[in-house]
Amino acid sequence: MVTMAFRVQGMSCQGCAQSVVRRLQSTAGVQSAEVDLASATANVSFDENVTNADSLEKVIESLGFDVLYGKA
Repeated sequence: MVTMAFRVQGMSCQGCAQSVVRRLQSTAGVQSAEVDLASATANVSFDENVTNADSLEKVIESLGFDVLYGKA
């Protein structure tokens, strides 16, 4: 299991943050996902044998947000 932090640009409300959490948690290989709206950070624990950081960035970007970097 790997845990990574993603900086997510464009989230302006708790609804945005919850959308990111829901989408990440429904992604195969993701064990947990939490978003801190104040710091615009999504912390994701995932099985690197099932998914990877690039795929998770694409999941976040598919919601209309920008990922500033993949690792924190």
